[in-house]
Amino acid sequence: MPACQLNLLNDQFDNGGIVNELIGFSHNGNQTLVEERHGIPFLWNEFWTARQRQSHKIHEISYRACFKAQLPEFFISRLTSPGDTVYDPFMGRGTTPIQAALMGRKAIGVDINPLSVALTEPRLLQQRLSDIEERLKNIDWSYSGNVDDELLVFFHRETLKQIYALRSWFLDRKESNQLDPTDLWIRMVAINRLTGHSPGFFSVYTMPPNQAVTVDTQKKINMRRAQIPQKKDVPSLILKKSYSLLKDGPITESPGYTLMVASANSTPNIDATSVDLVVTSPPFLDVVQYADDNWLRCWFLNIDPTTVPISIHKRPEEWIKFARGVFKELGRVIRPDGHIAFEVGEVRNGSVELEDLVLSAIKGLPLTPLCVVVNSQIFTKTSNCWGVKNNKRGTNTNRIVLMRRHTRTHRRAALTAASATSRSVLL
Repeated sequence: MPACQLNLLNDQFDNGGIVNELIGFSHNGNQTLVEERHGIPFLWNEFWTARQRQSHKIHEISYRACFKAQLPEFFISRLTSPGDTVYDPFMGRGTTPIQAALMGRKAIGVDINPLSVALTEPRLLQQRLSDIEERLKNIDWSYSGNVDDELLVFFHRETLKQIYALRSWFLDRKESNQLDPTDLWIRMVAINRLTGHSPGFFSVYTMPPNQAVTVDTQKKINMRRAQIPQKKDVPSLILKKSYSLLKDGPITESPGYTLMVASANSTPNIDATSVDLVVTSPPFLDVVQYADDNWLRCWFLNIDPTTVPISIHKRPEEWIKFARGVFKELGRVIRPDGHIAFEVGEVRNGSVELEDLVLSAIKGLPLTPLCVVVNSQIFTKTSNCWGVKNNKRGTNTNRIVLMRRHTRTHRRAALTAASATSRSVLL
């Protein structure tokens, strides 16, 4: 399809001109490459930086399979205004709600995993370092009960006692409805300092903090590195991380937020046509075992990870059915002319490109694909620790299917334009 006809066709949907803006986008002198597939443009460029830690410090919370804050920032800045509502139905560590709040938008976040709310909500609340420091002093860090000796492969015994003391503190406070924003903050930092690969974590050296290895795997790591857990002071490490997270200041501009533990395909508490923009990334095809990765964090929060019904689909047709249910619900909550930026990727060594499955999943729904934005770059990733290299295996590009919630009038006009374009190509 000629480029001029392709742009004309997309103009029927793209009344804000976002597609043409992205086609004209330039980063470091690199122009966007345009390729037509499935009747829509695929746009290739480095649309946001590949460099690490370039966003607000409050984002620096680890979670498996999360995208950078630059991704939602890119779309929020172009497709919304202050006061608009931005929604992520698979919020994970809360990158989209946090970025939306930082930019003065109302944030809505949903995730089937209650861990996500525990990671996200404290950073949306006003926090003061003086309150955090004072609370850490007031917690009773002594613990005389039993500990699970298997956890000693990760922690020094005295450190483990402090972890148990802190866990008991939070469970008691929750039971008596006394958890306040300061408690929620300290708990959030603690579950992110449990295990990791630097001295700033409670544990001995292990895998990066967005995944907890098994006890047996940690035994092998300890043996290979000839290491034993050293004593760590839990409150001082929590305070140090709090200073880092709040270095750029707390969130102060947010007009409000709503966070829920729910399935993305059933969110009756979100009003119809109340969302201006969705920025999200769903679970991919059976590539991440969230329950396995988060078992230690779930233990600290007293969550049974086996009861969390996180979607894992092995076959593309199963994933399409799952995604279609989500898109039906998104079509309900997003306003007409609102947008969805749906981040997926290539999986199974590049043999499956999930954007193709997305395009199949939205057929017949009031959602029109505008383009696929492919943010192609060399970047660091946790999977490098497992021998998965850039552009070799795993997911190596951000591939965002950008779509618009159309009205019936828009849909009829678009179908007419598509039919006319098809006839001109045949002639």
